[in-house]
Amino acid sequence: MSQISAHIADLRKSYERAELNEDASHAAPLQQFDQWLQEAVNAQVNEPNAMTVATVGSDLRPSTRVVLIKGYDERGIVWYTNYGSRKGQELGGNPFAALQFHWVELERVVRIEGRVERVSAEESDAYFHSRPLDSRIGAWASPQSQVISGRSVLVANAAKYGTQFLLNPPRPPHWGGFRLVPDRWEFWQGRKSRLHDRLRYELHDGHWLRERLAP
Repeated sequence: MSQISAHIADLRKSYERAELNEDASHAAPLQQFDQWLQEAVNAQVNEPNAMTVATVGSDLRPSTRVVLIKGYDERGIVWYTNYGSRKGQELGGNPFAALQFHWVELERVVRIEGRVERVSAEESDAYFHSRPLDSRIGAWASPQSQVISGRSVLVANAAKYGTQFLLNPPRPPHWGGFRLVPDRWEFWQGRKSRLHDRLRYELHDGHWLRERLAP
């Protein structure tokens, strides 16, 4: 065991960059998210579009992974993946998920919860064909979440499908987009003395209720 294990509890940081209050926040959570994401991009934080996706399987065990957001609007938050992956299968059985963005440099977290649906085939096609060629071949080459004997399997598959499709690989039938339709948002801003700011938005009868939570 390394020395850090004995001192991990002593690692602390004081959050003092900004504040989040009801008067200065948007009434609609999507607008607040749009502002914070733009500020994260402008601040050049590392991968501002990275988000954690949490799902729950039929065995009630939760699992998380990091993906990249590929779109958002009034309909929800979109990302793309292999539908046969663990998250794809879990969403097929339990179509609810939680997302989290953590912009460390800005001392901010956004949490989003809601029901998940597949995006249309047309949307998946449009995004797939906008990807670099290597990424399109990769969608065919990787049996995501399945056990493989080694990296050579991926290399061989990529060569196989590259030869088969050349410059025009179609979208695989097992690959496409998911959209989370939010019914709950939370915006977290780190504050001094661990008295953090937390604003939660919940959907009630088609309207967003904004409330402050204790840290």
